[in-house]
Amino acid sequence: MRISELSERSGLPVQTIKFYIREGLLPKGVNSAATRAEYDETHLERLRLIRALREAGDLPVAAIRRVITALEDPGIGLHDLFGTAAYAIGPRVEEPGDDPAWRAARREVDALLEELGWRVTEEAPARTVLAQAFVALRRLGFTPSPAALRPYAQAAAALAEHETGQLREDTTRAQALRMLAATVVYDQVLVALHRLAQEDASARRFGAS
Repeated sequence: MRISELSERSGLPVQTIKFYIREGLLPKGVNSAATRAEYDETHLERLRLIRALREAGDLPVAAIRRVITALEDPGIGLHDLFGTAAYAIGPRVEEPGDDPAWRAARREVDALLEELGWRVTEEAPARTVLAQAFVALRRLGFTPSPAALRPYAQAAAALAEHETGQLREDTTRAQALRMLAATVVYDQVLVALHRLAQEDASARRFGAS
């Protein structure tokens, strides 16, 4: 297909597609004439992934490039591919340099992960995100104890098992990346469902009969 058709099917302007090609996010088309290139379904699939990461994940081009680089590296296994993509996806939080509340929260996060038995690297950005949440909870007068967090941890573990259970050792890298992109979108689904469930629970418990 020509770039005009690729633009129409992907819903992205031609200039945006050319930008992604220049940035190394999208492979160049195959030259069919001096001024014309042809594109195929792999280009369309890649554009859909990039669009999901950009629009739903709000990822910068540099982060998407890290994901694409990992995808195209045959030496990276499926687990490392997930790690590279997940860490690029974020979200990321800047941790204060010397804040006692943050140091205490990081220790609490480490203790919680050890109690849960979760195999998570020290560099996982979500550790810092969780620490930030702990600091905010304490400022609001809540104690983020393991007992208070258990329902959230159990729900998260069940979701993770459901998601990874859809993949096998022979899953292609393109399929794995598509699932990761979908995970970014499902993060929004999860937040929306949580809010809707809260409204429903409040209506049934406190609303007028």
